[in-house]
Amino acid sequence: MVSGSRLVVSRLASIDLIILGYVSLVSIVALVRAPGSTGAWWLLLANTLIALLVFLVTRPGLGRMGRLVREIYPILLLTSLYGALDIINVGPGAHLHDQMVLRWEDWLFGGQVSRDWWQAAPNRLWSSILHGSYLAYYLIIPLPPLYFAMKGNLVALRRSVLLITSAFIMCYLFFIFFPVAGPYYQFPRPTGAFVDNPMARAVYGILATGSSYGAAFPSSHVAATVAAVAAAWWASPRLGLLLLLPTALLTVGVVYTQMHYGVDVVAGLIVAGLVVTGAWVVETRTSPDAV
Repeated sequence: MVSGSRLVVSRLASIDLIILGYVSLVSIVALVRAPGSTGAWWLLLANTLIALLVFLVTRPGLGRMGRLVREIYPILLLTSLYGALDIINVGPGAHLHDQMVLRWEDWLFGGQVSRDWWQAAPNRLWSSILHGSYLAYYLIIPLPPLYFAMKGNLVALRRSVLLITSAFIMCYLFFIFFPVAGPYYQFPRPTGAFVDNPMARAVYGILATGSSYGAAFPSSHVAATVAAVAAAWWASPRLGLLLLLPTALLTVGVVYTQMHYGVDVVAGLIVAGLVVTGAWVVETRTSPDAV
């Protein structure tokens, strides 16, 4: 029995352990914050199925499609992990920390840049471009894993999945234990010509149907996108260069469009930096060429 357990654990990669650790923690928090609620029990069931999935996709003897799922399943789980935050952040143990972040914003930027910037310079063209950059996030995140999967570059594929997923999960931990609603909820929302364009309408449509409350700090948009670009650049500088401009626009755009505080962006960049640096240190120390 012991040797069998060790064999199972030995098949698990770092990303598998991260997923299992995260869903275990989320299950505990859900039971503490919303004991006996229907949502908490559904969340426990979902997390149990996720744990089962991890062990199924790490079995030996998988076919071609099974091996592909084994490599990309963490990316596929991100939407469900994000959606679970609404269940966790409704219990008595969760309260918002926007007032603290607003004070940080004042100290760092000398004001509320997410509220004041668009009001001081409401430009229809830039609104369209930067709302569009917000939507580009949904293309940038899956692109490196898909590109490396098509190229058959297994090392780069695993690295990109690890960096992206780790950035998201680090942000999700903040969302659980330090929830911040963000300027989208804190301030009156932009109106008039500033949001009278297809890109802005698309963004607001997505937020109306799929935004989890308390998920502003750090900006997971920024953290995961920068991590994805770093993973792309690591193995394919051309791909990284291609993604650089939309990522820069997104980083600026989430503040200009009043989706995130400026502090959220700074924290997102720090999260991405920590994830990428950690991966680089681990790879350097475990590389056969390392001294």
